[in-house]
Amino acid sequence: MSEQTENDDLSIEEEQDDVPFVEFDILASPADPTLEILSNKVQNGEIIIPFYQRKYVWKIEQASRLIESFLMGLPVPQVFLYVNDEDQLEIIDGQQRIMSVRYFFEGYFGEPDTQSRRQIFRLKGLSERSEYNGKTFSELSVRDQRRLKNTVLRAIYIKQLKPNLRNDSVFHIFERLNTGGTRLKPQEIRNAVYRGSIVDELKLLNLDKNWRLILGISFPDKNQKDVEIILRLFSLFKNWNNYEKPMLGYLNDQMDKNRSFSSDRAAEFKEKFPNITKIVAENLTRPFRPRSVINSAMLEGVMVSLLEGPAISPDVLKERYRILEQDTEFTAVLRGATTDTQNVKNRIKRARKVLFDVEG
Repeated sequence: MSEQTENDDLSIEEEQDDVPFVEFDILASPADPTLEILSNKVQNGEIIIPFYQRKYVWKIEQASRLIESFLMGLPVPQVFLYVNDEDQLEIIDGQQRIMSVRYFFEGYFGEPDTQSRRQIFRLKGLSERSEYNGKTFSELSVRDQRRLKNTVLRAIYIKQLKPNLRNDSVFHIFERLNTGGTRLKPQEIRNAVYRGSIVDELKLLNLDKNWRLILGISFPDKNQKDVEIILRLFSLFKNWNNYEKPMLGYLNDQMDKNRSFSSDRAAEFKEKFPNITKIVAENLTRPFRPRSVINSAMLEGVMVSLLEGPAISPDVLKERYRILEQDTEFTAVLRGATTDTQNVKNRIKRARKVLFDVEG
């Protein structure tokens, strides 16, 4: 296979997918905990920053203005906390605010550096006339310390009810409520909501050297679009006859049902995936790129067919892939509503017919 062009991000043709109809089977309860209570809950592990959240990124000036707002009695946006299966509170939205408060009460800004050193948290960047400028929490008056600790911050506790009407409702809660500077992408949210062995298994498959060659990027995509494609391949592998649009909802459902990744189908997929990526990478030059960037629909149709089909020789693969590239029936379902139920099924059927002369 000829050398691929390497980019920082994975370039994929945009697809049209239906917007899922969402029925929220959740309980959302407002509460008004004090800042002291929120800080203590973080300290003792009752409020956690889940692994999918990005790191604390605020500058000390931003955190200082937040603390000043509390001291001045100014309104601060509410935070959203998700009640997980262990009854811990996971921060969906509000990490920067909650952690800024905790750091100020502790007296140190941010986490320790590589030498275990921490910056003293003195309020910084406020107006020169502000009475709080340059002060640590311990240097505030007792009255101001008490006022800050007793200030409330509106929190919305969100809990998934059981049994739930839709297994992907929590996915949409994260999607809609995560309002950080860099929004989480679909696969990042799935990793958060549908935690289990499948998360690590997909990431491990994503490191396959031939898969990286096929995609044309050496390192995993920062938004996990490459992991999502593998999830898509697995979800359709020996299961595509059960596919129903939209693709987003189908992938959510499959990730939820296969959290342990311990089924016979999962074991077979893990075994076959590196074999198929090897024969593709070694024999097809820049595959699945009818318009210079990867077409997920084309990749899916070919790869699922190869994963399900019998062994194929390199020469036969090269010859039949060239035929498939020009096949009007196949190329017709690589554009437009590519995730439509019938288009997905027809695409795989046609790829199977051309590659292996197998009907249906």
